[in-house]
Amino acid sequence: MGYVAIKGGESAISEAVALLDFLRAKDSNEPPLSIGGIQHQLHALHSRVLSEGGIYHPELAALAIKQSAGDTLEAAFYLRAYRSTCPRIGITPVQKTEQMRLIRRISAAFKEIPGGQMLGPTPDYLQRLFRFELLDESPHRFRQIAKTWLQNIPDDSLPTSFPKVLDSLRAEGLLPPVQTQSHQPFDITRQPLVFPVPRSAALATMSRAETGSLLAIAYSNMRGYGDIHPTVAELRVGYLPVMLPHPISGELMEAGDVLMTECEIVAMYEAPSKDSKPTFGLGYGACLGHNEVKAISIAILDRALQKGQQQGVENPSEDPEFVLLHIDGIESMGFASHYKMPHYVTFQSDLDRLRTTQQQGESL
Repeated sequence: MGYVAIKGGESAISEAVALLDFLRAKDSNEPPLSIGGIQHQLHALHSRVLSEGGIYHPELAALAIKQSAGDTLEAAFYLRAYRSTCPRIGITPVQKTEQMRLIRRISAAFKEIPGGQMLGPTPDYLQRLFRFELLDESPHRFRQIAKTWLQNIPDDSLPTSFPKVLDSLRAEGLLPPVQTQSHQPFDITRQPLVFPVPRSAALATMSRAETGSLLAIAYSNMRGYGDIHPTVAELRVGYLPVMLPHPISGELMEAGDVLMTECEIVAMYEAPSKDSKPTFGLGYGACLGHNEVKAISIAILDRALQKGQQQGVENPSEDPEFVLLHIDGIESMGFASHYKMPHYVTFQSDLDRLRTTQQQGESL
């Protein structure tokens, strides 16, 4: 049996797409969302799409959110599709996150850290109560928020970069020494994941993975299907200067900056060998945009995957194949959505087998 043609064909598809625009514009009393408004007023949503899209383009990330009506998976899909059309004109050297221009920096490991804690923008200490005044927010009051806050900034403002918290632990010998990478970083956009894969492949895959998927698998480890109970040594949010070699002189120059979140955790202590002293294990997570839950989840899974590689896999979160092949939102969405496509041939085969089985059972 062949596929049954959909009545209306191309015309029906065009009207289905037009209906999406109708849903967006049916309440014409409301002004259309601006790209700048999405980027700044919906910054948490914007950061999530920016990270999962795998390309740093704030304006197009806002456009993707508007075009997808706020569907994060669809929005990330737009960015991924756009990224695949972009030429690669250069490769940066290793970027040093010590140079991040910080807007937030905290540590759960120590009360006092070099440079001090910087709470920055965060809802961590809010009561989750509605602010009903936002239901009818006047433009004048909205504009005054930023002006009032900027007036209160002291002249002797804090420095924008600080030393790493882990440096003090490493100086005491409580952390393993920094290992130089012996191979080129794995390029997940050009190389398939053929297991086993290096740690750089796992970190790159997780950095653009779907936030909810990462959180779910990391949470499974935290609550018992694993034993990574981390302490956040340092969580950083800020703008990282992107350094590129000058095309003529070869000297490194700042080409721009990207907003990113970085998390370093310590978890468990172990001896790498019988002759060495035990040290803390490390987990690392980083992603584009301001997305702290994602960075923490990546760091937990990074530590879990290292444990699975060193001591054997005991839980799903320690299995690189299970983790890395089930966290990409675009692939997951595509597989789930393909079930909406015509499956007449395969289902007709299932019907025929079921009817035949029932008939054979009745004849016995």
